Amino acid sequence: MALTISEKQAIVADVAEVAASAHSAVAAEYLGLTSEQMTKLRAEARKGGVYLRVIKNTLARRAFEGTDYACMNEALIGPLVLAFSQEDPGSAARVIKAFAKDNNKLVVKALSVGGQLLGPGDLERLASLPTKDQAISLLMSVMQAPITKLARTINEVPGKLVRTVAAIRDAKQSAA
Repeated sequence: MALTISEKQAIVADVAEVAASAHSAVAAEYLGLTSEQMTKLRAEARKGGVYLRVIKNTLARRAFEGTDYACMNEALIGPLVLAFSQEDPGSAARVIKAFAKDNNKLVVKALSVGGQLLGPGDLERLASLPTKDQAISLLMSVMQAPITKLARTINEVPGKLVRTVAAIRDAKQSAA
């Protein structure tokens, strides 16, 4: 069934809005996947905070105009599913990577982060980026380390004094 111009404009506007606020995008070829497998992929994407959309490449090119993902226009060839990370830059890559591990017919064609086009080989690197909570945890541990070291150093002074006094006491008791 052919789409009307108003339906196409609505799709382009929707994808453009998502692309404008997304952290990263992954384009993957889904040729050969069953509808049941695509439904499973969509469910995993919803759980991971990823916007997943199958869209005609010409409409995707129009939606990408004026966004960071215009660099992906050359890679939009064939039947593609577009995944946009809504929560953190690596979420779309993690969802696609996990699904592609079990379904070899899902093939990554292009990635984009911050207006930079990445090759399919960079999927692993993008998927390994920490989530927001993990990044905050890492930052807090780095910030806490100097304070912890200072506290240990300050605590070591009275501890050393106590050990010295105990050594003197033991020496006097053994001499007596």
